[in-house]
Amino acid sequence: MCGIWALFGSDECLSVQCTSAMKIAHRGPDAFRFENVNGFTNCCFGFHRLAIVDQLYGMQPLRIKKFPFLWLCYNGEIYNHHTLGEKFNFDYQTKVDGEVLLHLYDRFGIQKMASLLDGVFAFVLLDTANRKVYLGRDTYGVRPLFKFLTDNGFLAVCSEAKGLTNLTHAMDTPANIVPFLPGHFEVFDLKQDGKVRSIKMEQFHCCTKEPAHAIYDTVERLPTSFEEERVKRTIRTLFENAVRKRLMANRRIGCLLSGGLDSSLVAATLVKLAKEEELEYPIQTFSIGSEDSPDIKAARKVADHIGSEHYEVNFTAEEGIQAVEDVIFHLETYDITTVRASVGMYLVSKYIKEKSDSVVIFSGEGSDELTQGYIYFHKAPSPKAAAEDSVRLMKELYLFDVLRADRTTAAHGLELRVPFLDHRFTAYYLSLPEEMRVPKNGVEKHLLRDSFKGLNLIPDEILWRRKEAFSDGMMSEKKSWYTCLQDHLESMVNDDQMEKACKTFPHNPPCTKESYYFRQVFEKHYPGRAKWLSHYWMPRWINATDPSARTLCIYKPDKDQ
Repeated sequence: MCGIWALFGSDECLSVQCTSAMKIAHRGPDAFRFENVNGFTNCCFGFHRLAIVDQLYGMQPLRIKKFPFLWLCYNGEIYNHHTLGEKFNFDYQTKVDGEVLLHLYDRFGIQKMASLLDGVFAFVLLDTANRKVYLGRDTYGVRPLFKFLTDNGFLAVCSEAKGLTNLTHAMDTPANIVPFLPGHFEVFDLKQDGKVRSIKMEQFHCCTKEPAHAIYDTVERLPTSFEEERVKRTIRTLFENAVRKRLMANRRIGCLLSGGLDSSLVAATLVKLAKEEELEYPIQTFSIGSEDSPDIKAARKVADHIGSEHYEVNFTAEEGIQAVEDVIFHLETYDITTVRASVGMYLVSKYIKEKSDSVVIFSGEGSDELTQGYIYFHKAPSPKAAAEDSVRLMKELYLFDVLRADRTTAAHGLELRVPFLDHRFTAYYLSLPEEMRVPKNGVEKHLLRDSFKGLNLIPDEILWRRKEAFSDGMMSEKKSWYTCLQDHLESMVNDDQMEKACKTFPHNPPCTKESYYFRQVFEKHYPGRAKWLSHYWMPRWINATDPSARTLCIYKPDKDQ
């Protein structure tokens, strides 16, 4: 996890602009570098480092003697850099995983370079010899990237939008700031005056396609048969492989544990593999909730079962309410369910930063979208419709769950790892017959649960525990976190404001006092930037007015099953 920031063709003195780079200092607390580009006085890179791999030579922009004309700033981890280095006989000059980008680009060009990367990444690559600038982002946008471009060719990029909002430029028209599309790369011509011109934007990987790097993976060719036992065995193999490759770190590894199916599978597999790999420390797991919350109780059971070093963070509604404004500032969104769910994740990340030495944090994001885990999938009109919606959710992860997971952990200088979003695992799961992936016997994610049945990896009651939204399960069954929040915000927004909501906020107008308040806070920090969010996250196929699972007519808590 790092913070990257770069300018090409700045209209303003760089010493003035570089103060914007400090707005993302939380992403890289270990070191900072600001570097001008030789020959281009109005181009520069800024980099905030969180040192995870190669603590000696990992500063950026990364430049090596073999390619003096290449400048690389990237945020992420490339899990197959050793494999690719051996396959293509690359002569690495550092132990930095990102060095592989320079060698791949030099050997194959930008398209093949991006498609061969097994990992999560956002990069800015400058080739001064050919006068090109390249931007790219991983398939699901696990690592963030924002782009700012003026009509006269001033380009700026940053890990978070807040590092771009105060840049000054010479144009009368405001510059758009947009999230860079996951799974794409963009090519710019670099002019002599440092300005750029976009010449190509191309998708290099889609979540339904097996990634190009699969042929070099440690797991060999996957079976083409969809016989059930073989499918379940392949799911287990690919998931374990996804966790194993993410053990790459020189800092301590921990895991978020909500007590739900997804985080429990991640934590249990992580503890198992950590023992096999002989990690020199026990895996720490962290859960958050009020004392009587379903999540705290379930996480305790899992931690006892897997033998992790477990920590519980006590959560009160008052603490959560106090954190909302900071959370919205870090998120750069006003989406209702994202804000609700982010509060707990933000506070548990704060605890990890202050009270532990774990820095690399595993989590269960992506599973609900991939395996049709949301309760509304029970109402899908057909397996085909469910499969299509699963792919839609995967493509929108960067606006919602992946955004939440990145910003809440990066706010406290932690690095997130999400094995459920492994390229091969997701591509295989989405290739399975539509009928195999739907809820079965009244249970969502049935295929995933069934794949781990009888292994004693996690307790059976957790393996078959019903879906509980993170923002709901943190509080008692009697009163959800979102109802505490709504009760508090009732007095913060008046009826007159609600009546005029559509006029005040014509884009995504808020329908409740809670969402009105979130929007107010967002506009305070990011005025006029509401279009960063294209739409609210809402359940499908049900006449839902609230994203919480507990508001849906089909919701049944575990005890009623």
